[in-house]
Amino acid sequence: MNSVIDKFRNGVLLSAFLLSGCALPESELSNTSYSGEMTYTCAAGAMVGATGKTDELLTERGIRYYVRTPLNYDNRIAHPLMMVFSPGDRSGLGTEWFTKLTTGATRDGFVVVYADNRPRKLPALNRPLAKEWILELGTIPALVAMRWCIDLDRVFLTGHSNGGTISTALALLEESPLSPAAIAPSAAGFRGDDLKPFACPAPLPVLVMHSNNDKVFPGYGAETIHWWKQCNQCPESFRPLGENCISYLDCAQNVSTIYCEGEKRHTVWPQRNKRIISFFSDVR
Repeated sequence: MNSVIDKFRNGVLLSAFLLSGCALPESELSNTSYSGEMTYTCAAGAMVGATGKTDELLTERGIRYYVRTPLNYDNRIAHPLMMVFSPGDRSGLGTEWFTKLTTGATRDGFVVVYADNRPRKLPALNRPLAKEWILELGTIPALVAMRWCIDLDRVFLTGHSNGGTISTALALLEESPLSPAAIAPSAAGFRGDDLKPFACPAPLPVLVMHSNNDKVFPGYGAETIHWWKQCNQCPESFRPLGENCISYLDCAQNVSTIYCEGEKRHTVWPQRNKRIISFFSDVR
């Protein structure tokens, strides 16, 4: 695993906002609909996490993360958790601005968490993405569930570039501290040869997003979805979904196995937020 992780450098992307010192624009929270018969999983008053935005939380080894809840968050109801991991150059706050997932995800009832890549005391640029920090990032859902009412069986992982690599690695590493319910990596740094040493996990819903104009990881997305198609025991048949996406049919346990190909540069978020959110929302 170290051979693939060591290829990913934090200096791949440059953020004009972070380099210029400008403040990041605010991401709006939404109300969600608590419809139907509710199951109150957490005791009233047991979860002390605040409604809205909570910044600058720390993992045990000092990685910062940022929690977003629906505006009308009910601390008695177990919420799905969407983890959004950062590209190499961005903080969690920078990634919130970059992806703009907060508004739609909180509207659909997710608690959303954005995370830095590593403690800020370490240089941000030109350091490998180490396995130790990937595993540390994997501890965040359990930390969030200590303060917010979270369904740990519905933890979803996404992110761009380094963030896509982290999402994939946490689904595959034997030492991973979590078992995601689904992943949606974008522009990740895994190619087919990197995935061969891994044992297939249990059938897992996967949405792979990659650009055919990605010069940093050229062709990696097509190789990655081929590996996941085999792991999820999907036949060759597929159906188009629109937006240059396809969904493989009749996969094991009927898990969704989707590939979306874009045309932008590596540094551009794929702008498929509605698809990502609905993909996660459909997983039960």
